[in-house]
Amino acid sequence: MVNIFRITSYLEGISYLLLLFIGVPLKYFGGNDILVKALGMPHGVLFIAYVLLVFFIKPNFNWSNKDLFKILIASVIPFGTFYMDKQYFKTVQ
Repeated sequence: MVNIFRITSYLEGISYLLLLFIGVPLKYFGGNDILVKALGMPHGVLFIAYVLLVFFIKPNFNWSNKDLFKILIASVIPFGTFYMDKQYFKTVQ
């Protein structure tokens, strides 16, 4: 389950960065919203999967509510999911 979470976290982080730094500027500065339309739904699904998986794996790690909050907030901060992966899961195989 942890490996599934790590993969989801990675994909969610990449989709967020693509949407935020490529799709949104193209939409608002270039008038082309094709990437926002193409990446919006997959990113939304990955975001929901990330949040659900956090709650599924929480008992395995005995996270405090503070840790849980940090991990959830990481999904809305650019590069946050990558940082959390390094902080909490770098030793998990």
